[in-house]
Order: sequence, then C-alpha cells, then structure tokens
Amino acid sequence: MNECVLVVDDDHEIVKAIAILLEKEGYHVLKAYDGVQALELIAQHSIQLILIDVMMPKLDGLSAIMKIRERRNLPIIVLSAKSEDTDKVLGLSMGADDYITKPYNSQELVARVRSHLRRYTRLGDINSVNSVNIINNGRLRYHVDERSLFADDEPVKLTAIETKIIDLLMRNLGRVFPAEEIYRRVWDEEAYSCENTVMVHIRRIREKIELNSKEPEYLKVVWGIGYKIEKMEKNI
Repeated sequence: MNECVLVVDDDHEIVKAIAILLEKEGYHVLKAYDGVQALELIAQHSIQLILIDVMMPKLDGLSAIMKIRERRNLPIIVLSAKSEDTDKVLGLSMGADDYITKPYNSQELVARVRSHLRRYTRLGDINSVNSVNIINNGRLRYHVDERSLFADDEPVKLTAIETKIIDLLMRNLGRVFPAEEIYRRVWDEEAYSCENTVMVHIRRIREKIELNSKEPEYLKVVWGIGYKIEKMEKNI
C-alpha cells in the first residue's frame, strides 16, 4: 500500500502541482484547502504525512497542527511563503517537524517527504512490540525496542522527530551532542543553520519530561557545545 500524503493549502493550483509531483513518486495524495477540511480528512483516512500551509481560511495551519498533535504523531511539514527565522521557529514550536519556504524546489520537497516518511515507517507503531531492552534513568524509563518513553511511569507523547532525539540521547546518557550532529543523525541530512530547529525540538521535549522546564534536571544544554541527557547516579 502506497503512503498517503495530505496536502493542505488554500491555493488550489499549488495543491494540484504538489499532488502531481508526489503522485509521480508513487504516493497517494489527499487534498484539503483549509484547516477544518484537513482535520476532517485526518479523521476519515489513514494518512502518513501532512504538507500544510500557514495562512488559510476557517482554521490556519498552525492552529490545525496543534489540534493534529493532540491525537497523532505523524510527520508534518509546513510549506509557507513566510521565510523569516522567527516564522520557522514558531512553526516548529507549534509541532511541525520541518519547514519549507515558498517558492519551493520540487526535488527538495520530494526528498524531504521521502526522508520523513522513511523515518516514520522505521519507527512504526511504538505500541506493537513488547520490549525487554529498557534504559532507566531517574524518573525516565525508555523502552528501546518500542521507542517509547515514560516519565514517573506515565507515557510521554512524542512526535517522530522527538522520539529520534530521545532515542539518541537516552542511548548515550551523559554524552554531549552538538546541534549539528543531532541534526545529521535525526534528520538524516547535512546540517546548515540548524541550531534553531534543534533548539525548538529540545524545548518541546523538555516541556514534556521535566518537572520544571525552566530548570531542567535531565535534558540540559552545555553552552557552546551541545545537548545531553544527564546520567543520574541512582536509577529507579
């Protein structure tokens, strides 16, 4: 079964062009022209990736992303004419996994879609396997085979990208990873001006696992070097 991609943009010509591009690559494409319509299609169909614009009627892209993230962790790529770093950071903060600016390069768009779908497929259903390979670290418990994280025995809801970051850091407790290395390993592509992208995802993970995200106990920054998950002396 071909992967299903939902393309959401109020510009019908853009949706049509992207649909043609992705269908040539063998993907099944669903089309929506506002955030409300997108949510309806997500509820009705099995979708593996979403390409979504920001400025749309009825329900804008960022609001739609927040609602999608309440239920699903599938890859979301923002496709927007807004190219400022602040716009990209905002999009990632709302729950997007990637951000492509218009006008887009067709080959780059296809490459990013393929890359995110490959990672999403590789992660699979995190609830489908019973794991015996578990990393305990203080309040955190990470099931390696399932790629599922628990904090104080409560499951932590992570996106596919956040799961990859946690997988890297929990497998290497105490080791500091520069932002560039995290980006290369997680996004599986060369790192260019990636600091903001990595920082936003780190902040989102902190908000989910720390008792106080302003004073993190686990996911820490080593200024000028990178990020690590602190290795606790006594594990629960």
